[in-house]
Amino acid sequence: MTKPLPDAGGYVTLSSRIAYENPWTRVREERPNGKDGLYGVVERGQFVVILPLGETEDGRPTVTLVNQYRYPIGQRLWEFPMGMWEDRPDAAPETLAAGELQEETGLIAKTLHHAGVMYQGVGFTTQKGHVYLATGLTQGPCAREETEQDMTCHTLLLEEVEEMIRKNEITCMVTLSAFGLLRAQGLI
Repeated sequence: MTKPLPDAGGYVTLSSRIAYENPWTRVREERPNGKDGLYGVVERGQFVVILPLGETEDGRPTVTLVNQYRYPIGQRLWEFPMGMWEDRPDAAPETLAAGELQEETGLIAKTLHHAGVMYQGVGFTTQKGHVYLATGLTQGPCAREETEQDMTCHTLLLEEVEEMIRKNEITCMVTLSAFGLLRAQGLI
């Protein structure tokens, strides 16, 4: 049997086991480089985060946010629509973005612009996200999952969202990162 080669960071995984698994998450424990202790890795499917950019009748830019209770921290958060499909892990990111946008907000986008990728919590998870800007919006019905029934949807002026960020009222790391990426690209 050949000895495993080091990965790009110089680690050699000596053993690995699945410690926990459900439809959304798998936790893998590994022993890299023969060190005592374990390294826990959370494996999750790809996700999308979408900034729905609309405008008022007089042409002022708007952004649609959702607000929902997040059980792990015991708080409601303001967020961009986002999510993953555990039952369709191989769905194309653009299909996932269009589906999550409509599911959570009822919005249908004429255009979905892929702005880039991000990794969430790279110290403990493999989860990769895709950032989209949704424009040319029309309103349709929401189709929220059972776990999203407490979610509310709010369309605000872009300047109001910026003020919420400045006041630290938006604390979702994914939302803040997506906003920063889209702003740095001059898309908002």
